[in-house]
Amino acid sequence: MNANERELAERFDLESLTPEFYADPYPTYRALREHAPVKRMANGSYFLTRYDDLLAAYKNTRAFSSDKKKEFAPKYGASPLYDHHTTSLVFNDPPAHTRVRRLIMGALSPRAIAEMEPALRKLVDRLLDALATKGDVDLIADFAATIPIEVIGNLLEVPPDEREPLRGWSLAILGALEPVIGAEAFARGNEAVREFLFYLETLVARRRAKPGDGERDVLTRLIQGETGGERLTEKELLHNCIFLLNAGHETTTNLIGNGLVTLATHDSERARLIESPALIKTAIEEMLRYESSNQLGNRMTTERIELGGVELPPGTGVTLGIGAANRDERQFENAETFDVSRSPNRHLAFGTGAHQCAGMALARLEGAVAISGFLARFPRYALKGTPVRGGRVRFRGFLSVPCTIE
Repeated sequence: MNANERELAERFDLESLTPEFYADPYPTYRALREHAPVKRMANGSYFLTRYDDLLAAYKNTRAFSSDKKKEFAPKYGASPLYDHHTTSLVFNDPPAHTRVRRLIMGALSPRAIAEMEPALRKLVDRLLDALATKGDVDLIADFAATIPIEVIGNLLEVPPDEREPLRGWSLAILGALEPVIGAEAFARGNEAVREFLFYLETLVARRRAKPGDGERDVLTRLIQGETGGERLTEKELLHNCIFLLNAGHETTTNLIGNGLVTLATHDSERARLIESPALIKTAIEEMLRYESSNQLGNRMTTERIELGGVELPPGTGVTLGIGAANRDERQFENAETFDVSRSPNRHLAFGTGAHQCAGMALARLEGAVAISGFLARFPRYALKGTPVRGGRVRFRGFLSVPCTIE
């Protein structure tokens, strides 16, 4: 086994992945943690898989930059995808990151999120009522993907009858973040950015003419900026609206879908959670750790630095293996075991430090309400056939999960 793991670690290249890796990356991640925790890729970048190394990169924002202009220029060229991903909150350093994050966090305060819960429960109940009329359902299309689109749509006050294209745009734009993309994915991502921007220009114009409540309507808050403070440029405004919709949709869809599939394949843990619904909070954290929605992050070194015994020169691309770090036995006892009562559980599914996910409290609430509601209504649900993976390494989730309910 040790020789096999060593060979697996030696062969690994993020730009040349196998179908087996897409289906189950965790054996490879385990091999990398043991034999090549700071693994040099063929393109000169490095892949990190140990928890402590990721923690160091997250917290040292001076040495590990989130600015993607240098990294994305050769990948995207002068394109809508380049404009979008280099303007988004998540791919920028202070002061641009700080300014946008502060505006968004003001609309995602604990009080604001608490006020969203009644409407969220009504939405979930309505979806569960619709599922109850069917014998066979798709956990993604009929349930998991609908919830975050509606929640983020409400945050930005996108009219309900204008939300239908949002999921398709999101999948196309985020799909272009994969380590390697073909011409078709590149074209699809660029077209989605163009269409999304065209729609948002109209939405923003309407909101400027008729502002919403800046305490709850994130779009109005972003348009108006802080009282007496800076405002976003039009480009920053539009691209960060796209980012909000994409980030809020993809990761939460995956959290709900991954969570329900994991419970369906771990009968004893599902039974524990059904018997003790109060475990839902620790269960959500374990779902985030065990099958992280966002598996990869990226940084660029700005100075010479040593990590895991390897010296990285300035300008080195670094990939953060979030899914790998969340199964690190040095941090998590019995890391390969799914345990709905695991505590403590200091996973990195939302990152940490200055770039910790701005919407993590909302994602946790959506996951808890959706999964606890589903289990209460359909405790004996069962997978029907093999779930269809999304075919992506950065965002781990499903495109389709057929199941039966009673």
